[in-house]
Amino acid sequence: MSRRDAIRMSDDEVREFLDEQRTVICATNGRGGWPHLMPLWYVARESGPGGGPELWAWTFAKSQKVRNLERDARATLQVEAGEAYAELRGVMLECEVTVHRDAERIRELALELFERYGGVDDDVRAMIDKQAPKRVALQFVERRRATWDHRKLGGTY
Repeated sequence: MSRRDAIRMSDDEVREFLDEQRTVICATNGRGGWPHLMPLWYVARESGPGGGPELWAWTFAKSQKVRNLERDARATLQVEAGEAYAELRGVMLECEVTVHRDAERIRELALELFERYGGVDDDVRAMIDKQAPKRVALQFVERRRATWDHRKLGGTY
């Protein structure tokens, strides 16, 4: 077995990892050819029978990442954890991105996000209602995946 195979995460491990982590770094292709990297909160939703989790996020419709995605609907996402080399683990997803502009879909996603990140009360609902018309929902559809979990090496490199 190769070292690469030894540290690969299973589908279940990927789901668990994405559920426990809090921030994804989203790389889009900028107008000048430079990668544009931004952190996002996300929710992992099941994509369907046999499919892995699909990440969703919301952002302002006029943000640079949305402008980039309107030109080129590809993004690379990375979620990682660990301080020391022996603890490093992560998931990198190459994705095609659908930008959703339907206000009700955006509100539903926002409620799901805020439930995950701290809870929903009347103030949060009011903020979501106010911001939803200015935002979009981003659906990241995985096309390729790389994973690593150095803990599986047992301290040997």
